[in-house]
Amino acid sequence: MEDFHTSITDFALKYECSNTLGAELLLESSAARVLAKGLRLNSRVQGDSPFGKSEAYIKLEQLGEGSYATVFKGYSNLTNQVVALKEIRLQEEEGAPFTAIREASLLKELKHANIVTLHDIIHTKETLTFVFEYVHTDLSQYMEKHPGGLEHRNVRLFLYQLLRGLAYCHQRRVLHRDVKPQNLLISEMGELKLADFGLARAKSVPSHTYSHEVVTLWYRPPDVLLGSTDYSTSLDMWGVGCIFVEMVTGVPTFPGVRDTYDQLDKIFKVTQHS
Repeated sequence: MEDFHTSITDFALKYECSNTLGAELLLESSAARVLAKGLRLNSRVQGDSPFGKSEAYIKLEQLGEGSYATVFKGYSNLTNQVVALKEIRLQEEEGAPFTAIREASLLKELKHANIVTLHDIIHTKETLTFVFEYVHTDLSQYMEKHPGGLEHRNVRLFLYQLLRGLAYCHQRRVLHRDVKPQNLLISEMGELKLADFGLARAKSVPSHTYSHEVVTLWYRPPDVLLGSTDYSTSLDMWGVGCIFVEMVTGVPTFPGVRDTYDQLDKIFKVTQHS
């Protein structure tokens, strides 16, 4: 599937280098055409390869649902292993959501023990499906099952793996931009894996200005809450700090309940007494 991934990567890089909203919208509307071109290239080189075909996978129970995708537990007839199927609904006019294209292009390049593995991509008229390695649970669910804070050895284990995965991303100039417990998968062996790179961005672009609509409110740093669009790896590291405290105490560090101003109030009340 190399040609398919290459087309996606080329498109994502062009998007990242755009500096105006008009250019971004123009490129985003072209997503379906670029995706189709990549799939045509892929079909020529793939031949009789079983990859990229929906019949290679059996859909089992639903695991979760988001604004543009549904995640299922699945079974691979190719490897005889359980997988996770992220099924993205395609809009007839708009094609694939750009977050999906961005996620595919980045995961193609990010190969690490603490980053979830993308095995395959399946395209049909109605859906685009990412086939990921199946990981047992996420850190949010894990903490719910262990109220009152985690054992210190587990805090150290998870924190080390989180920092290791992020260091790998940052060394390759990639910001995750959505570091939160729900996006940290935990295997039955205690392995932590960064997931959901739909908001991630490569930093190696001419303009270091990004959207401030990133990161779930509880894990968003104050400068971004105040509207800053000029940030770097500190965005991810703020989320790491929030998660570290949450693992130790068993409760969210800054649990805002209403809006941005309420979230800032929670942060300032804690930090002014530090």
